[in-house]
Amino acid sequence: MIRESFAAVEPRADELAQYFYGVLFVIAPDCRDLFPVTMTTQRSRLLRALVYVVQMVDRPDELVTFLGQLGRDHRKFAVVSRHYDAVGLALIAALKRFLKEKWTPDVEAAWTAAYGLIAKTMREAAQAETGPAAWSATVLEHRKLARDVALVKVRTEGLLPYRAGGYVSVEVPQRPRFWRYLSPANAPRGDGRLTFHVRAVPGGWVSGSIVSHTRPGDVWRLGPSMGALDVRPTTTKRGLLLIGGGTGITPLLAILDDLSRWKRNPPVHLFFGGRRPEDLYALNDLRRLAATSEWLTVTPVTEEGALAGGDRGTLAHAVTQRGSWKNHDVLVSGSPPMIQSTIAQLLAKGIDLERISYDPFTLD
Repeated sequence: MIRESFAAVEPRADELAQYFYGVLFVIAPDCRDLFPVTMTTQRSRLLRALVYVVQMVDRPDELVTFLGQLGRDHRKFAVVSRHYDAVGLALIAALKRFLKEKWTPDVEAAWTAAYGLIAKTMREAAQAETGPAAWSATVLEHRKLARDVALVKVRTEGLLPYRAGGYVSVEVPQRPRFWRYLSPANAPRGDGRLTFHVRAVPGGWVSGSIVSHTRPGDVWRLGPSMGALDVRPTTTKRGLLLIGGGTGITPLLAILDDLSRWKRNPPVHLFFGGRRPEDLYALNDLRRLAATSEWLTVTPVTEEGALAGGDRGTLAHAVTQRGSWKNHDVLVSGSPPMIQSTIAQLLAKGIDLERISYDPFTLD
């Protein structure tokens, strides 16, 4: 019922989000200070979150894990109980307005129960957390890896716990209250140092600022670690298929960094894709790692132009043409359209959805 009703309003999703925030700021005016002045990107992020929750509504274990992470992450906003109540009222009001005659008592009951689960899970996770709500991190290095990609190294004040493959929310001084998700490119170390690869997204306020204006000495704020991309020695028994597009390779680099320290590794096949050869900015480093790691195979994929030992076409096409991958666990990282098309073709090849991991919140 939740899926069907959401599908009915999805064509007007932008209007729904705008109305939602209008109601929220009327009934809880103090919420406005939690958000940036420009709300366009924030509205699109709300829609991605709603779509993700709707997609997971019949996978409660994964949904509860995701919501718990989200609740811990929202501690950095000083969110309190009445804020959750206000969001619920605004969401129900927006859905009711746009569903019109399709807003039946049964649909209302379904959405009310669903939001009750969301709020309860996030509240309990936030209340149970005893660590910092956010970490300060000083920029140590900033340099270009490509025309529109920058490497940024930071050192946190106190250790930020995370697993290789995870991501954190980031606020930079040039764009206050614009929090964006970035994945560390390195496995955790004991010195608090994290490396990020950031591509300037067209129209991206934060990513463009990081690539063009970040300087050593800048102080960032980082939220707690989140994410579903995770590889552990105790749970990894099959081969690994890693699929990364553009800077979506970043969390996979962290996983490879972690794997390189294991005593025994599963076979790993990494597909790294981009539109043109110059988009594969990390390919040389990956090839050097593969040359010294018999467990790792790297296949570059380009849509335009050719690379030695590489494939032509989309990542989804290249991966499915290379094998069935039925004995592999699959991790996919990149833009939402790339993730969607790749997973769709993997499912068509008969790979179980439960063996595919991905994170949806990677764009500016």
